[in-house]
Parts: sequence; C-alpha cells; structure tokens
Amino acid sequence: MKRISLFIACLALSFSAFAGRVVTDTIPSKILGTDVLCNVYLPDGWDDGGKQYPVVYLLHGLSDTYDGWASHGRAGAIADRLIASGQIAEMVIIMPNAGHPNPRKVLNGYFNTPGRNYEDFFFQELMPTVETKYRCIGDKGHRAIMGLSMGGGGSTVYCQHHPGMFSSCYAMSPWLDEKGEVGGLDPDDQMAVVCRSVHENSALDFVDNADESTVAQLRTVRWTFDIGDDDWLLPLSTEMHFKMNRRGIRNELRVRDGDHNWEYWPMILPDALTFVSVGFVK
Repeated sequence: MKRISLFIACLALSFSAFAGRVVTDTIPSKILGTDVLCNVYLPDGWDDGGKQYPVVYLLHGLSDTYDGWASHGRAGAIADRLIASGQIAEMVIIMPNAGHPNPRKVLNGYFNTPGRNYEDFFFQELMPTVETKYRCIGDKGHRAIMGLSMGGGGSTVYCQHHPGMFSSCYAMSPWLDEKGEVGGLDPDDQMAVVCRSVHENSALDFVDNADESTVAQLRTVRWTFDIGDDDWLLPLSTEMHFKMNRRGIRNELRVRDGDHNWEYWPMILPDALTFVSVGFVK
C-alpha cells in the first residue's frame, strides 16, 4: 500500500513539474477600431526562449468571452496534463475574444458583419501578431483550430475559407448554420446580426457549393465533429458529416453522451488536443 501511495505521489509530482501558464494579452486592431483581449496558454519551458511551437486556436461560444476556456474549460490544466504524459506535443494555445455575456446588446461572432469585420481581424491582425510574439512555427503543418458552439462553427468556416492555413479542425457542438426565421428577428437585437451571419456563412452550404478545386483543398484538412447526443445542434453535425462524405472529404463524427454545456466540453477537450497534435508535422 505504501508503494502504491508513493508511486501516486511521484506521478503527481512529475505532472506538476510540467506547469505551463495562461497569460492575458491585448491585441490592438485597426480593422475593428478597438483592442481585443485574448488568453494564451504557454507550455512549460516557453520562457527559456529560442524554441518555436505549434499553435492551436481555441474559440469560445456565444455569450462567452476569451476567458471561458481557461476558467470553465480548464484548458491550461488539461494541456499541462496531456503534455506531461506525452500524449500531445508542446504547443501554444490562443483563446481570442469574439463576444460578450450579453449577445442581445453587444455583437458576438467570428464573421464579418456591418461595421465589424472580425474574420478580417483574425487573419490579418490577430494571427500575425500572436504567432510572432509567442514564437509559433506559423505554417499549415503546425497550426490547428477548434472551438465550441459558435466557435465550433467559426472553426469550421475558417478552415473552409482558408484550408491552406490549418492542418486540423476539431468542431465541438458546432453551430454550422442558422435555419430559423432570421428575417423575423428584432433588428435592434444584436442576436439577429449574429444569426444572419451564421446563416450567410453556412458551413453546410459551403460544402454543397464547393467546386472540385475547393473540395481538393478541403481534403488536406483533418476534420472531426464532436457533439452530445442530447445537443439540439446534433442534426447539423450529422448533416455535415454526410455532406462531406458525399464529396469525398474525410471526416469523423463523434456522438457521445452529453449536452450543450460546460460538463461536455472539458470532457472532450483532451480528445480534441490529441487529434490536432497527431496532425502536426513532426
């Protein structure tokens, strides 16, 4: 019994020796006309300098902020554990802000909307800034993207729009389209703008409308859609899976016990990080 206890204690100490940290940064944006907050996970040893790292963009959902994954999703602790065990590569994780707790009053979203070109900001300002500052390798073979709900849809569409920039996409409970009566929403409600942008950037329609050249590029990305069996967005992920299959775009659909909540997303984050880590060029 003493040997078992000693082993567990030693194991815990070995994991704690690999302690990364989450820092909060501010990214100035001329495109948005404001500063954008983001959390950045830095693996143990980053401060020693010199080494470059693969990078993962981890996107939050509607009515959440850049701090959601670090606070509710325990992203830093989960990454520490997986790196310490050798399950994933050492990596930098970028968690940018794209929302606000009150989505009816303050515009959320990852797409370009009137007066707020967030997708332009993401690719033209955010990525070059953080990848230089945090010593990211910064190529397709060492860059991946993932997210939950609105961020899962954003991750998917970003890979569709820029397949040459990401090796893998892991979409968790993704909001892939808005099939409701978008036109019937109160125009003063910022949710109307978000819903309309999701519909106009439908990941489902993108697959249907892609020409063969685009489909060939989509095949260079590793895709997984992961969603709970009680999630109301499940039909969209199922439809997406079969649409991609019909176009010959290899993808995985994982449906497991769970709902659209913070009980589900931290549970599947280890699988998501492992999936994208395996896809990095060694």
